[in-house]
Amino acid sequence: MRTNRIVWRYAALLAVLCAAAWRMQAQDAKQPYPSMAPIEQYRMDRDAEIALARTAAPASISKDAEVMVMGQKNYEIAVEGKNGFVCLVGRAWLAPFGSPEFWNPKNRSPECYNPPAALSVLPYVMKTTGMVLAGLSKTQIFDGIKAAVDKKELGAPASGSLIYMMSKEAYLTDRPPHNLDHLMFDLPRMDGAAWGANMDGTPIYYQQWDTAPITEFYVVMGAWSDGTPVNADGNSASHSHTH
Repeated sequence: MRTNRIVWRYAALLAVLCAAAWRMQAQDAKQPYPSMAPIEQYRMDRDAEIALARTAAPASISKDAEVMVMGQKNYEIAVEGKNGFVCLVGRAWLAPFGSPEFWNPKNRSPECYNPPAALSVLPYVMKTTGMVLAGLSKTQIFDGIKAAVDKKELGAPASGSLIYMMSKEAYLTDRPPHNLDHLMFDLPRMDGAAWGANMDGTPIYYQQWDTAPITEFYVVMGAWSDGTPVNADGNSASHSHTH
C-alpha cells in the first residue's frame, strides 16, 4: 500500500508538470524565468556532468553508454559508448516551449536515450541546444525547430524510442519534490487515449510536442536507477552535485 501511495504521489506531480507545460503564461513578466540566465549558470564541471548523466539509467545500461556533455557550441561526446545508448544531462530548454521554467538555470535532467531515441529524438536536443548556445531567443528557437520539421531535417521518433529518466540526483522543476522517477516513450503523434493516458487511475501521462510530430508518454517508476525505492520525500533537493 505504501508503494502505491508513493507512485501515485509522483503520478500526481507528473500530471502537474504536464499541465504546467501546456499553459502559456499571458505575460513574460509573470514568469519566474522570463529570459535566459548567464550561460555559466547552466554549465557544470565536466567530470560531475559525466557522472550525473550516467545516473539516468541503471548501471547495466549507462556504464557502456556514450556520454555527452554540454560544450561551447553544443553537446559533445565526452565518453565513447559500446551499446548504442546515449546519456546526457538535459537543461530546462528541452522542456516544452510553454513551460514557465524554460530558462530555469537550476534544471539538471539526466537522460539516457536508447538506440532508436538516440537516432531520432536526440537530434531535437542537439538542434535546440545549438540554437540556445548561439544566443537565439525562445521565439527564434521555436521557429528554428518548426522549420527543421517542415524541411524534414527532423521528424517522427523511430519505433521503440525510449528515454530513461530515473536519476535520484535530478532537479527537474522548482515544484516540490523537484524530481520524478520515470521513463519516456516517444511515438509518432497519436491520441494519448489509446494508452489510457491522462485518465483517472492510470500512472501514465502524455503530452504532444509543440512543433514536432511526437507524442511523449510518461510512465512513473517506483525505484531509482541505483535500485533504491522511491520514498515520499525522495527528491533531488536532499542531494548535491557540482554545477
